[in-house]
Amino acid sequence: MKNEMTPNVMGFEVDSINSVQFSNHTGYAHWKGQVLTADELHVLYEGIKLNNVNHYDYVLTGYNRDTSFLEMVADIVQELKRANPNLVYVCDPVLGDHGSMYVPQNLHPVYKNKVVPVADIITPNQFEAELLTGKNISTEKDAVEVMDLLHKMGPDTVVITSSDLPPRLGDRFLVSLGSQRILMPDGTRTTQRIRIEVPKVDAVFVGTGDLFAAMLLAWTHHYPTDLKTACEKTFSVMHHVIQRTISYAHEMAGPGRRPSPSQLELRMVQSKADIEDPAIVMEATVL
Repeated sequence: MKNEMTPNVMGFEVDSINSVQFSNHTGYAHWKGQVLTADELHVLYEGIKLNNVNHYDYVLTGYNRDTSFLEMVADIVQELKRANPNLVYVCDPVLGDHGSMYVPQNLHPVYKNKVVPVADIITPNQFEAELLTGKNISTEKDAVEVMDLLHKMGPDTVVITSSDLPPRLGDRFLVSLGSQRILMPDGTRTTQRIRIEVPKVDAVFVGTGDLFAAMLLAWTHHYPTDLKTACEKTFSVMHHVIQRTISYAHEMAGPGRRPSPSQLELRMVQSKADIEDPAIVMEATVL
């Protein structure tokens, strides 16, 4: 799990297992370090189990490159859910973006057949949502159908974090969509669907997907049946953190110079107050 600072700030006690231990993130020219294997993950989990502290309310996972590791994650989540049927698994199914995969091809069926079915909340981008369902998105109606297909696979909450759909607010915005199935007291299900338009930023950040998934976990915890508010809070946090990061990066780089990867490190610590209680600057529309 990454960005464990965020849930800590929000009042969660976090046990973090790093799937990789790198000198720095891979947005830099060079990095060194180790990748955790499935066997090593299993050993760590066994240690937790032996002490009988494997009682969790949430599991959060993100980027991964190894099929056996991913299969092990799915097995562990299922075991944890047997211990606590109310456990919520938040999965960012990182496969790729803009038509190309940046993980090995053989991870796709593992996500589709093993991981997404045990997830409760997923945060794919458009490309990942299309890959998982086999359906293209070219209209808002397509996006709703894709989110419904993803619900059928398992998760009750789906947020498509970014899409190529035309924004109503103009070219400088991106369209994100969300859908949440809610079980009513009488046993029927209702679905809330939302659309939110977020400003584009002309810079490449590393870690925004991790931060987004962590924030969505936190805000759906506070608003479990109100996806609109949870998304407005989550996207507003993202906006504040990114704006603070951009301002800092340009200030450090100087006029007319492109910021370096170190200058574009997300200003998380400096954004603590915004993470805890963001001013709402993103309004969602209920579809």
